[in-house]
Amino acid sequence: MSNFITFGLNQAYNDRCEKLCDRLSAVGKSIDWSVFRPYLEPIYNNSSSKGGHPNIDVILMFKIQILEVWYNLSDIAVEREIYDRLSFWHFLGCPDKIPDKSTIWLFRERMSKTGVDKLVWKEFQNQLNLKGLKIEKGMIQDASFIYADPGYCRKDTPRGDKAKTRRDKDGKIMSKNGKTHYGYKLHTIMDTKYDLIRRIETTTANVHDSQVDLSQEGEVVYRDRGYQGAKCKGYSATMKRGVRGHPISIRDKLRNMRISRKRSMGERPYAVIKTVFHAGAVKVTTILRVRVKNMFAALCYNLYQLITIQNKV
Repeated sequence: MSNFITFGLNQAYNDRCEKLCDRLSAVGKSIDWSVFRPYLEPIYNNSSSKGGHPNIDVILMFKIQILEVWYNLSDIAVEREIYDRLSFWHFLGCPDKIPDKSTIWLFRERMSKTGVDKLVWKEFQNQLNLKGLKIEKGMIQDASFIYADPGYCRKDTPRGDKAKTRRDKDGKIMSKNGKTHYGYKLHTIMDTKYDLIRRIETTTANVHDSQVDLSQEGEVVYRDRGYQGAKCKGYSATMKRGVRGHPISIRDKLRNMRISRKRSMGERPYAVIKTVFHAGAVKVTTILRVRVKNMFAALCYNLYQLITIQNKV
């Protein structure tokens, strides 16, 4: 793209989009994106023009994944929208070349197979700490269903690696409160001061919430009744529930009320992820791919919350 065209597009962005308080611009300036480069570049083992590498900057590829979650776009749609929207083009750093849908998909697939998403998440937490947003108070742990498409195949249709359909391969069925849920779970633990997600884990839907402990020693962890009796590496502030013939005491009810007030904000990340980003359902077909999708959804929530925190200052 010529310098003249780039100048013109930048001028159009400054005259129109930036005056409208473009949130993407704020997100682009909220963190240092270059810190992810050392983790992302090794997923390609060939940087020559003969193959094995898309010849497109990995940070640009990473930011495209953010756009997909933020605006609930598919690989095909995001490619089209980048060409169509000035705000997208500016957020990506005014690139001369835009990857196609296959390159975008392969980038995310390499992340899932190499486990780089875990390293990226850890580095993002380091970024939050450098901003002074360290964990200081209690933590809230919770989980939410992430739905997948069970398809309309017969029950004896091969699953897993032998599946030849687009039907989800790893999802499981879970019944809760008389309703059936199919797919996965996103487990999160967030701090009570900044409402930022600090640790995440993805499991199939049939894994009970109590089987996942994301706490660390020394932390006070607020949890709902579903975690009663579950192990906790930190100090367990778990709501109690009665059983038939053994109702909880007035003292425990008052304790539950105090914990409930503390952990009520733990529902906010799921509300943002599912209603703002519409990331409560996935179309990918394996738990590794869902894990990457969930990481980007949690990352987008934290970016969303980070802008909120900065606006309060």
